[in-house]
Amino acid sequence: MTPQETCWKNPIHLLAFGFGSGLAPKAPGTFGTIAAIPFYLLLIQLDFIPYLAVVAVASLIGFWICGRTAKDLGVHDHPAIVWDEFCGFWITMIAAPAGWMWIALGFVLFRIFDIWKPWPIGWLDKKVHGGVGIMIDDIIAGVFAMVVLQGIYRIIVV
Repeated sequence: MTPQETCWKNPIHLLAFGFGSGLAPKAPGTFGTIAAIPFYLLLIQLDFIPYLAVVAVASLIGFWICGRTAKDLGVHDHPAIVWDEFCGFWITMIAAPAGWMWIALGFVLFRIFDIWKPWPIGWLDKKVHGGVGIMIDDIIAGVFAMVVLQGIYRIIVV
């Protein structure tokens, strides 16, 4: 089955494909990150610790969701799999300042690190396989983007 056929039939694939956002014909990772924003707007209603818990659980479940979907498709890290982008963006936005400017900056920073893949992100992307391999580069890209976002905030605002 193609991602388009299975996305709407299999709830695991629906999550892995970011509720269909990963089916975008061009730049599915970018569309997946955009699709993560409304969920982020719901998540920021939580206090800090529950936010971290949800993101941690989503990431841990993502190892299985992404690995299972890749196995079902027979393709490691198929471009339509964007649950890793969801989690990476949510990591980027941990303790982010409120406001659309910071959401936009977090989005741009995460996409830069996810696409550029500086060490060790690129190394992990090549060396780690399965669901962990699909997720780990975006998790680390999210951490890098979060650190830069927090640094910019402290330079500009604090």
